[in-house]
Amino acid sequence: MIAAENTALILLAAGQSQRFGGERSKLDEPLAGRPLGLHPAETLAGIPFRARAAIVRRCRIDYAAHGFAVIENRDVVADMASSLRLGVAWARAQGAGALLVALADMPCITAAHVRRLLDAAEGGDAVVASASTGRPPRPPALFGRDLFGRLLTLTGDHGARDLIRAGRQVDASPAELADIDTPADLDALRRHMG
Repeated sequence: MIAAENTALILLAAGQSQRFGGERSKLDEPLAGRPLGLHPAETLAGIPFRARAAIVRRCRIDYAAHGFAVIENRDVVADMASSLRLGVAWARAQGAGALLVALADMPCITAAHVRRLLDAAEGGDAVVASASTGRPPRPPALFGRDLFGRLLTLTGDHGARDLIRAGRQVDASPAELADIDTPADLDALRRHMG
C-alpha cells in the first residue's frame, strides 16, 4: 500500500479535443450542471493527496479554486507525454513517493477505485493501472517514485502505455472508466445519467 499522503495527484487536462471537433475544449462542456473536466477533480477531493496539480492548455476550468496547482502545457506538440513529463517533474519537486495520473475526460471515476489503486501499490517501483473487461489497462494509474526518471523520458501520445500494460491492474466497471472523446460519447453519458 502507498499512502495518499505520500502521493501526488496529476490531472491531465491539456488535450487538444481533436475528436471532439477541436474548436473548443471538451472539458468545458456541461455535464450534470458542471464542466466535464471538473468531475474527476471533485470526485477525488476527499482523498488526502500530498499535492494536486492540473496540467492544462485550453480549458477554462478554475482548478486552482479546487486546490490544484495549475501547470500550463505550452509544448508546441502538447502530446500526452509532454503533459505527463510536466506532472512528473512537479511531483518530484513536491517530494512525492508516488504519482497518481488521472484524466480530466474520465468523469465517472470513483474515489473508491482510486483508493484500491493505492492499496494495490507496493514499493517505489510500483505500477498499478485500471482495467475493465475487453479493454487495455489505462489511467487512473499509479507510479512509484523509482519510475519518475523513466517517465520523464517518454514521448508521444502513448505516454506510459507500455509501463501500464506491464504493471499490476485493478478492475473497475467499463462505465467507471469511460472517457469522453467525441460529442456522441458525451451525449450518451448525459442520457445514461438522466
